[in-house]
Amino acid sequence: MELSSEDNFRLNVLLANKPLAIRIDEGRMAVYGLASQGAPPQREIAPREIAQREIKVQLHPTTRTEHYLRLVRELISGQVLGSPGGYPVYLKRWTRMGQMRDESLAQLLLLGEPEAVVAAVCSPGLTDELARRAWWAMEDAENARRMLGNPAIVAGIMGPVLAAYLLEYLPFETESERIVESVRLVLQPGLIGPEQREDLWRKSARKQAYLVGFLQALPDALPDPEPPRGRDPALAARLEVLAAQGDPWAGALQRVASGAGQTWLKTVAAVLAKPPSQDIVTTTFDCLRDYFAPLRSEGDPNLPINDLVAEAETLTRDCASQGARNQALGECLAGWPELAKEVAAVRVLSGLGYGVIRPVLPDPTALGTLMRRKLAPVIEPIQGLIRTLRGGRR
Repeated sequence: MELSSEDNFRLNVLLANKPLAIRIDEGRMAVYGLASQGAPPQREIAPREIAQREIKVQLHPTTRTEHYLRLVRELISGQVLGSPGGYPVYLKRWTRMGQMRDESLAQLLLLGEPEAVVAAVCSPGLTDELARRAWWAMEDAENARRMLGNPAIVAGIMGPVLAAYLLEYLPFETESERIVESVRLVLQPGLIGPEQREDLWRKSARKQAYLVGFLQALPDALPDPEPPRGRDPALAARLEVLAAQGDPWAGALQRVASGAGQTWLKTVAAVLAKPPSQDIVTTTFDCLRDYFAPLRSEGDPNLPINDLVAEAETLTRDCASQGARNQALGECLAGWPELAKEVAAVRVLSGLGYGVIRPVLPDPTALGTLMRRKLAPVIEPIQGLIRTLRGGRR
């Protein structure tokens, strides 16, 4: 079987007009081309202002729909890539792994293949203009997230467009991991306005996944800041000097004592007070580990909570007694023994990971009340450490 003569002719005319992208609508049995005159102006625009001029070819199948669409893709692929077999299987592997050459990205968007669009948006060489074409070809939340992970797209015209889409789509997301990632991405500088950010923050009071996105995106600039934690002025001055000299312990202790640090810890505590899923718990643990990462250059120890606490207490005693591991820290502990609890707390929090959860909750499907009850032996001590760093405040 072959394409009808009318469809063959019209598709060849479409390709001869050098469209910037092609989209196949299987439901309507139509092929759309993005006309080159549709490029957006190089100016700041509203997210929904980008106009796209389309060329439509209505198909007239002469055989089964699936077979006819395959013939259409073969014609398009034959002219674009010189490969009549459609989007080559080997390209699927290469492009998903980011191995497609940048100069081939424009061709991928001419194939009318969703997989080819995904391949293009995954490429680090994607430009703002190619992002515009890819978005016309396939509006999809996952594609928007992939593109907003690219600094070139965030800084371009398409950044606010994609962020606006993710904001509108957020209420329909069901997976915690995707919600967290969407919130984190739209909070990048320049993508949404102050009113949108405030609205998102208000909604986060009922959705811990939103809070985790804020924790990741704005660790030092969360809304509703808390006052700094009070300390002995002499200790605060000593820690400030050490932090300026690059001491990681002093830097961490100063950071959490600041207003921004106290706000961040309060938000972490709010998430862990009633987490809805294990994904939220593990992602929050990852946030804590990353926040205090300078204190653990050896990496994730993958230890249970009791072992982390014992290791932190040993380290604190060693530093206080002989300063073997950090002389400056040892001097602070000798002068202000009350600091030992804070040092142990930040050390424990720097080692959180799945190793903390695994001994108490081996079932990855547990959710809700059952999950929280099983995780209580882990989360309650962590909440205690957070209260220590907040000077007893909740």
